[in-house]
Amino acid sequence: MPTGIPGAAPLHLPRPGERPSASLALMTDDTLDAPIVAVTVFPDRARVTRRGTVTLPAGEHRVPVGPLPLNLLRDSVRVSGHGPAAVAGVNVVTRREPVTSDAAVTALEAELREIEAAIAALTDADAVATARERFLGRLAMRGAGALATGEPSAAARFADGLDEQLTALHEGRRRRERERLDLHRRREAAERRLVDLRGKTRPDRLLAEVLLEVDEDGEIELELSYVAPGASWSSGYDLRLAGDALTLTWHGMISQRTGEDWPECALKLSTARPAGALEVPELDPWYVDVERPIVAYAAAPMPMAMAAPPAPSGAPQAMPRARAAVRETAASVEEGPVAATYTPLKPVAVPADGTAHRTLIARFDLAAKLDHITAPVRAEEAVLRATVLNTSAHALPAGSAALFHEGDFVGSTRLEPWAPQEERELALGVDDRVRVERELVRRAASKATLGSSRRTDAEYKITIANHTPRQVSVTVLDQLPVSRDPQITVKELAVKPEPAERSELGVYTWKLALAPNTSQDIQFALRVEAAKGVEISGWRD
Repeated sequence: MPTGIPGAAPLHLPRPGERPSASLALMTDDTLDAPIVAVTVFPDRARVTRRGTVTLPAGEHRVPVGPLPLNLLRDSVRVSGHGPAAVAGVNVVTRREPVTSDAAVTALEAELREIEAAIAALTDADAVATARERFLGRLAMRGAGALATGEPSAAARFADGLDEQLTALHEGRRRRERERLDLHRRREAAERRLVDLRGKTRPDRLLAEVLLEVDEDGEIELELSYVAPGASWSSGYDLRLAGDALTLTWHGMISQRTGEDWPECALKLSTARPAGALEVPELDPWYVDVERPIVAYAAAPMPMAMAAPPAPSGAPQAMPRARAAVRETAASVEEGPVAATYTPLKPVAVPADGTAHRTLIARFDLAAKLDHITAPVRAEEAVLRATVLNTSAHALPAGSAALFHEGDFVGSTRLEPWAPQEERELALGVDDRVRVERELVRRAASKATLGSSRRTDAEYKITIANHTPRQVSVTVLDQLPVSRDPQITVKELAVKPEPAERSELGVYTWKLALAPNTSQDIQFALRVEAAKGVEISGWRD
């Protein structure tokens, strides 16, 4: 509720069952000046609040407020306020207008009309030039015979005159073609801008007519709120790592095509998702039964005019299928513990052109634990990894994140919903100062003999080198193949050093601590045996 006028009582809303009086005085002014003072943006719509003040004499009045977005949800319109009056009702009406009242749309439409007129003028000029060129051609044909027996100087002057006029015609045609190309480009740009403002192009206006019963002469403050689709917001993040500190900057990206521009006002961003109907989930019984064959009964041939006899007593009777009742839907908004509302530090003006506008929500520092991770069987490179705990009080929604390391942009990632006290791993890009090499040291294969199996031995060597000026922790991942057939067996022959972890799917994990300018080798060997006549698929060196 607004603070209202000092000393003024809040507006009284109509009691259930009350009907407004039919004799109402219509305001002589067009609409009440009620600018937008607050906007709450949801993931797929927005709630807009307008506020204005009007001075009215005692009696019954109809106060129009608008223009409002044509696609607003009419059931969401609400009126409150302060002053010596009672709200008897509110009606949302459409006024049919010949042209739009939006200044930007009007200017673009006028510009398009001017461009079309200029293109038409160029087309007319081309037609005139073509007619003149034909006239000069006929004139040249007629004058050629008369000048053939005359003085050569007269013929030369005649030819020079024709040449001058034809040259001017061609130059004019080329100039108009350049002008036409420029006009077409201007028209396309204006049409694109008009598409961005498509929510404002309809000339009709939507108004909310507030029915007031004024007790005494005085000033009345009205507050009108409504929900309009076509608006949304999403989260965007900048993650900047400097040393062991991670600075997270959280932005809200707001865009809207509701049909009205939002000025800088009290802006809020909410994670609530308004729905038509909210229901508590319930489960129906889950039945299992013995599968019974379906018995088909052949129908006896019957005359067309006769009705079919009843089905045999043993036949299953067709039961009418129960249909669920149609649910009533109404616009509603989730509030309280299931949603969060964020108030940006600085509001922004958001025009209705669909362009995303960024506003700062929060910025805070998080402690990061840095290490490197590599899987040289996939790529011989070490990725710098940050393990971060969300020590803030914010539950961060999902959004795109730009990663920066020591001021350098290293890439983008998708940040999934991140709850307080939840730990996340962030890849910060490849660190070329930690070198990784993996090589096949030995590979030997034996042929199967009578009653024997075929063997393939392989030995690998991984070298990790630290060229940074500090000690680094490196997690190394590699693997042994896993057999899917009992005729193929996989054996580990040697591993040095011993892995810190082994998985059931053959993944080895080593955790190394390397001092500056040092390196360490990892070696492991394996054997794959296949029964005679069995071909192995999926093998790689």
